[in-house]
Amino acid sequence: MPQLPAPDYPADVRARLEADAREIIARYPDSRSALLPLLHLVQSEEGYVTRTGVRFCAELLDLTTAEVTAVSTFYSMYRRVPSGDYQVGVCTNTLCAVMGGDAIFDELKQHLGVGNSETTEDGKVTLEHIECNAACDFAPVVMVNWEFFDNQTPESAKRLVDDLRAGRPVEPTRGAPLCTYKETARMLAGFPDERPGAVGASGGAGPASLIGLRLAKGESPMPRVVSPRGEAPHDAPPQAGSEHLSSHDAPQETSASDPDHPAGPAAEEGE
Repeated sequence: MPQLPAPDYPADVRARLEADAREIIARYPDSRSALLPLLHLVQSEEGYVTRTGVRFCAELLDLTTAEVTAVSTFYSMYRRVPSGDYQVGVCTNTLCAVMGGDAIFDELKQHLGVGNSETTEDGKVTLEHIECNAACDFAPVVMVNWEFFDNQTPESAKRLVDDLRAGRPVEPTRGAPLCTYKETARMLAGFPDERPGAVGASGGAGPASLIGLRLAKGESPMPRVVSPRGEAPHDAPPQAGSEHLSSHDAPQETSASDPDHPAGPAAEEGE
């Protein structure tokens, strides 16, 4: 059956969102280029992109609702249904998966009683599997509202979601302090994080990820980060971010596939 036109926002909400939207649109020479941040803006209001949010974007950018819907359903960062305060994403791409990401995801589904992209009854946590987050040095990785929780295990991940649901303090391994999904969406719309000290909080990639950057800058190559199997590491630089561990970091031995023989680097040609 055809749907009725989407309702508008209440007048005060509409006025506030429109002021923010005008600021976003002014950043672009072509107004329709502002669609992606505008979708984040309306998502910050209700936690997902509603039909009302689609109508709002279409009216502000002189687009059809079909054009806005086509974009909002293409990108996975835009939610189509109500989401929790904390979007918990478990990387299940190749390296994280073999290091334990698949096991973490399965355990969390059982522990929370939800499936992929589903939200707990208390509205606190939405669970989903996600693709590579470019943090392979710290696999397996769990992200909460796009902040990193490195080197996880099923047990550490369950403690993490329990703390989120109970309202206990949770500190990411790297990056800014955690905030709610709606607050994150507003930042993605292009508005600053006004929390004291949040912008200054930072973290780094691991040594293996930075080798290409060092070579591009003309710096000397770093020593091998991982020693051959059976040898102890020697003169390996500490991993960036190791001085700022999250309270939810798991022990570093996260692979359960062959704990007695951790994988070493692939052999060089001729070795």
